[in-house]
Amino acid sequence: MAILKCAALTKKYGRAPALEGLDMAVEPGRIVGLLGPNGSGKTTLIKLANGLLRPSSGQILVDGREPGVETKKLISYLPERTCIPGWMSGEGLMGFYADFYADFDRKAASDMLARLDIDPRAKLRHLSKGNREKVQLIMVMARKARLYLLDEPIGGVDPAARDYILGTIISNYNPEAAVVISTHLIADVEKILDDVIFISRGRMLLSASADDVREKHGKSVDEVFREVFKC
Repeated sequence: MAILKCAALTKKYGRAPALEGLDMAVEPGRIVGLLGPNGSGKTTLIKLANGLLRPSSGQILVDGREPGVETKKLISYLPERTCIPGWMSGEGLMGFYADFYADFDRKAASDMLARLDIDPRAKLRHLSKGNREKVQLIMVMARKARLYLLDEPIGGVDPAARDYILGTIISNYNPEAAVVISTHLIADVEKILDDVIFISRGRMLLSASADDVREKHGKSVDEVFREVFKC
């Protein structure tokens, strides 16, 4: 059964649709690129899956259930903007996550901080912006979730850090879970994607395996993306 499924999903802000009639499914064990230019509806879809927004019409299901209290236990969510409080330390943040999420692996989080040479006792406000974003990603990936929803996980970090972040995603997610990565930086994430979904102005343009896209078009996913969106 699909871990995330949308059927005729529509979300409007006033009269303007952010998503319109979207049908899609994400299967367990896949890393999926949710790809589209800014304003295409990617963040709206992720917020709907998290229960932070309600559909205007249609349906969205997480593990067969509408988003709510029970589905929040299955989802590990990385928002587009860093939202961890600066007065906390990495150590304090790990304690918070361990108290809040039964599936949080404190040892895994501690090991990832150590590999980045981030002092867990340091206040987060004293870290660089890039390191704060890495800490937030580490907290998200240290959970044993069923669905990881990552909204622009590499958008705010320098290119040198992107390989580490992608490696963290690959090596730390539950292999029976699914990962959805929302981004417009296709070239950086393409190598880890199993499937790709192109959306534009809230509508589905393409849904296929990354290998099928490359084989059909004889081009990289990034090159196909640039052709579709003229960028």
